[in-house]
Amino acid sequence: MLEFIDTHTHISDEAFAGEEDAVVRRAQEKGVFKMLQADTGSEERDAMYELCSRYPGVLYPMLGLYPGNVDEHWRDEVGALAAWRSSGPVAIGEIGLDYHYSADTAALQKEALKAQFEIARDWDLPVNIHLRDATEDWFEVMEECRGMHLRGNLHAFSGSAEVFSRMQRYGEWYVGIGGVLTFKNAHIASDIARIPLERILLETDAPYLAPVPLRGTRNESANIPLIAASLASLKGVSVEEVSARTTENARKLFAI
Repeated sequence: MLEFIDTHTHISDEAFAGEEDAVVRRAQEKGVFKMLQADTGSEERDAMYELCSRYPGVLYPMLGLYPGNVDEHWRDEVGALAAWRSSGPVAIGEIGLDYHYSADTAALQKEALKAQFEIARDWDLPVNIHLRDATEDWFEVMEECRGMHLRGNLHAFSGSAEVFSRMQRYGEWYVGIGGVLTFKNAHIASDIARIPLERILLETDAPYLAPVPLRGTRNESANIPLIAASLASLKGVSVEEVSARTTENARKLFAI
């Protein structure tokens, strides 16, 4: 059986309430043997860590404040992360900038992002980035933080091959590819074709963004092979190569 790693999912989300064990089992049956759980803030963190504790070596926690949850109290949220340092986070995430619905908090988001970059630097962890409608501000922050020598991935990547190339000026950066790649006429396909497989990770962002032919349904980590097959077809390589390379990439970045 091929082996995959889902580098961004939310199995502790209320969409899976009462079905978490079945979701993990279905994923493992499809060869998805490791799943990284994205953190969004203190309200969901206990549930996420409890779930990870039930599946050591299978589910791995991240730690961070989602940009859509940034408000005037962000310093308290970010300050609370220190108490979880010994709990085994594999990344600081999902953090970043999102101006699609939350442009009014742009200044606060940039402050919170830089503070969490400092944590990633001090703890020597990669970052898992959520970026939406804020590309130029993102690069502004990256320039300000150049000396931190950050590494990480752009989750649910929807940018261009040029954005990917620009990111490489700031260290070792990967892109997370999910169900959107399978959508009909997905503009991202032409850009992913120009990004080397050595810099691509697989993800679902479950319960969101289910791939074709399941689009519109609740997504699960078990759907990773559908995304891998689409990527293999786009790249003109075997699914076996996609499995091997993306798994190696995830192991390297997240030290799992």
